[in-house]
Amino acid sequence: MGKRTRILLGIVVVYIGAVVFLLYRISLDIDPRYRESAEESLVDTAHVLATLLERQAYSGVIQIDELERTLQHVAKRPLKAKIFAIEKTAVVLHVYVTDASGVVLYDSAGRDIGRDYSSWIDVRRTLAGEYGARTTLADPADPASAVMYVGAAIRERATPEGADQIVGMLSVGKPIAAFSPFVANAREKLVVAGVLSVAAFALLLLIVTVWLVRPFGLVTDLWRALRSKRGGAGRVLNPFRIAFADIRDALTGKSYVEEYVATLTHEIKSPLAAIRGAAELLREPLPENVRVRFTGNIEEQVARAQDMVDRMLELSGLERRAVIVEHVAISVASLADAVRAELAPVAVQRAVELFIDVDPALEVSGDRFLLQRALSNLVSNAIDFAPSESAVTVDAQQSRGRIEITVRDRGTGLPPYAEERAFDKFFSTPRPNGKKGTGLGLAFVREIAQLHGGHARLVNHEDGGALATLSLPPWRSG
Repeated sequence: MGKRTRILLGIVVVYIGAVVFLLYRISLDIDPRYRESAEESLVDTAHVLATLLERQAYSGVIQIDELERTLQHVAKRPLKAKIFAIEKTAVVLHVYVTDASGVVLYDSAGRDIGRDYSSWIDVRRTLAGEYGARTTLADPADPASAVMYVGAAIRERATPEGADQIVGMLSVGKPIAAFSPFVANAREKLVVAGVLSVAAFALLLLIVTVWLVRPFGLVTDLWRALRSKRGGAGRVLNPFRIAFADIRDALTGKSYVEEYVATLTHEIKSPLAAIRGAAELLREPLPENVRVRFTGNIEEQVARAQDMVDRMLELSGLERRAVIVEHVAISVASLADAVRAELAPVAVQRAVELFIDVDPALEVSGDRFLLQRALSNLVSNAIDFAPSESAVTVDAQQSRGRIEITVRDRGTGLPPYAEERAFDKFFSTPRPNGKKGTGLGLAFVREIAQLHGGHARLVNHEDGGALATLSLPPWRSG
């Protein structure tokens, strides 16, 4: 994965992370909001029931018979209410009534009649004329057994001219678990809505951005792909892959160009310094043999700088190429033979023998020119590092649904510091003859491999030397 692609994906990941964090914070706030809503409903219920008891209170005595019968009938009453996605089948309330001193007169659960509840905050505050509410665990060992209680004062006026007196209180409780399904359902809907919103926004952003970057090119490419009978779904997706690359370059282009320029400037300093030094010496009177040597140095450094610029332009053009438009079947054996014919003079000059051991039936899918350039770079690199009177071997085999083309030399192999950086741009190790390459050959190979949906690697062979592997998808007819 290229640096520009990582930057673009990083932006997308940050955006998605921000949305996920926002949804998470909102989901945490759902439960408190539901509790507030439930408490407000309990306040209404408590005051309605307390008002009914007030109508039956006389001389400080609270009549609870009617309330008891009513709640018993409510418990037996058939109930089937579908509240959105949640079905409610029973009234879940706990009601108790105390006198003015906090002693329980009535408990709908039938377990605490006669107990002193004056220490409970809902009872104490309500009897004091304040708002009283509490949340208590019905089972201290079970965190899910919490019950929310809200109190309402029961008042009586002794004389028409006198003030109301609190003669008792009624508290209504509801288990938190009763509205937990609503909380879970709300969170589930929030997640679904969030995912759909992110997907819709991302799709809209992609469409708008693609239209801004390639307003007519995308439509034209897509129309051509749909009209073409070759390539299947992959061909239809090619315009979108190209558009993705355009968006990536638009977002990361400036920093990427700055990095390229800075690196190229640094690398080209060495040949320029060598040229300048030789030119200054040539101004002085020198023996002819020395003058020839310095002139040769200038020519060599100019050639190196030119090679570096040419490779840089070639690599830059390759990186801008988002997809292989036309895949063809390519014989690996014919690729290897073409590279051998191309590099045979160099191998003879270095006294290195080229061996090709490739099954003629093996075929890969892609662009022949680019793949030949990639293999040529690997073989050329192996020849540079191979000792005289040794061999460079090109082999190929099919493994795990891939075609793996390997190039092995018998040199000293990779130094430890170079194993992780071999494919970095401008990274190069000195050749046995002391010369240094451009550091762009292996980067070029990696770009070609990734463009074809494959990868490249360079490791030390267990029997000595370096082993370069170009892994590519095989050709599949139809």
